[in-house]
Amino acid sequence: MLGAAALTSLTALRSGAGLVTLGIPKSLNAAAHKKISSAVMTLPLAETPAQTLAPSAFKQIKSAYSSYDVIAIGPGLSRHPATQRLALKIIETSTIPLIIDADALNALSQSLKSLTKTKTLKILTPHPGEMSRLAKKKKDFIEDNRRDVACSFARKHNCILLLKGSRTIVASPTGKTYTNTTGNAGMATAGSGDVLTGMIAAFCAQGLSGFQAAQYGAYLHGKAGDLAAKAKTRLAMIAPDIINCIPKAIKTEL
Repeated sequence: MLGAAALTSLTALRSGAGLVTLGIPKSLNAAAHKKISSAVMTLPLAETPAQTLAPSAFKQIKSAYSSYDVIAIGPGLSRHPATQRLALKIIETSTIPLIIDADALNALSQSLKSLTKTKTLKILTPHPGEMSRLAKKKKDFIEDNRRDVACSFARKHNCILLLKGSRTIVASPTGKTYTNTTGNAGMATAGSGDVLTGMIAAFCAQGLSGFQAAQYGAYLHGKAGDLAAKAKTRLAMIAPDIINCIPKAIKTEL
């Protein structure tokens, strides 16, 4: 799902990251250059026969840890078994902060112990369905107990947990929480979560704490979504509209 990775990469740049590199299956490198901004660099990596990232890409990824401030992992990754193993290996070994979303969350749901292999900052951004798989609870239970579920998971697994949805919840391992009030129903559109991941990654890379990066990410993501809805209507807005409104959303808070 190259579009998801493109949205996350573009958002990170638009949110203040000075340099963004997209790790991409090597056969998709040319397509990526056509799909995303020329401002985004690419890192061609070993791939499976299905054109997803292969476990053999790990050596190259690990050697690049020191070159970056943060890794966003998950958007567009796929549920290919070999790629899921690669995602877990990165989560278990990364020496730099991780923003974990989408298919990387699906990998984690099969191996939660991977979260505590290192003390590296980890920010998880599940929607209720993904949270259901992580917490091994029914989706209705998640929705009825959003704050308690987020706080319990963050504390147990020593991570920052951002539970998406109406009034997004951010929870820290120490019990600190934030409830977001920006955003609208029009943001329930394909790619909106990928945009949020890019914003959080950019804010984390610029020196905010994990909790602050998730908090401000949720707030400004919702603010940009509100501006996009005003311009395009909730019915017609799409994820790139949110990206285009990020500068104005940030400007209104300066």
